[in-house]
Amino acid sequence: MVEAVNIFEHDKYKRVYVVELEDGSTRLATENLAPGKRVYGERLFRWGEKEYREWNAYRSKLAAALLKGMVELPVREGDSVLYLGAGSGTTPSHVSDIVGPEGRVYGVEFAPRVVRELIVVAEDRPNLYPILGDARFPEKYRGVVEVVDGIYADVAQPEQAKLVARNAAFYLKNNGWLLLAIKARSIDVTKEPSEIYKHEINTLKENGFSIVDVVHLEPFDKDHAMVYARYKR
Repeated sequence: MVEAVNIFEHDKYKRVYVVELEDGSTRLATENLAPGKRVYGERLFRWGEKEYREWNAYRSKLAAALLKGMVELPVREGDSVLYLGAGSGTTPSHVSDIVGPEGRVYGVEFAPRVVRELIVVAEDRPNLYPILGDARFPEKYRGVVEVVDGIYADVAQPEQAKLVARNAAFYLKNNGWLLLAIKARSIDVTKEPSEIYKHEINTLKENGFSIVDVVHLEPFDKDHAMVYARYKR
């Protein structure tokens, strides 16, 4: 446990906290839904009766987007979230903290070994539901996932926007939010990232999304951008 000088809620992002340390530096954090538990070796901070987890922007593209000034954080307390490309649970665990015990995070991950790690994280987080599945085929987890408030997508696949649009057609409510981490080099290594971003954003627009904000994630993630959009059925 690390001593903090002060911890307070971010003035722009609800349920995201700023930790002030003795050396004068600051860190982002979320209130730990599973006190005493770490997910990826992050530091824990005690403030009053509550515990907070450091949110490392070099490990989480969503934290990077916030530090780069994304216009707002659409994830709200109580939200149901479909998380595509949940990995071993780094960012999903922070989304789990933000939505709180009344929310739900459906974490879809393709790799069985990685899902086993995600299951271990979910054991301490009753609002996190690991799903072994392929995000290209959203119909295959239709019996598990409900209509959701938002989709978070971080998948290393070509045509990421098309994949997201298919999932949105099944699960995303009208005016629901999307956070899409575009990995330019996962789509086409021969094209400039700016071309990839433009193509993926146009695909979103063609499939009912209106773009709210686009944030480039350097220096935290090279050739990555976070797209925040809203969905109209």
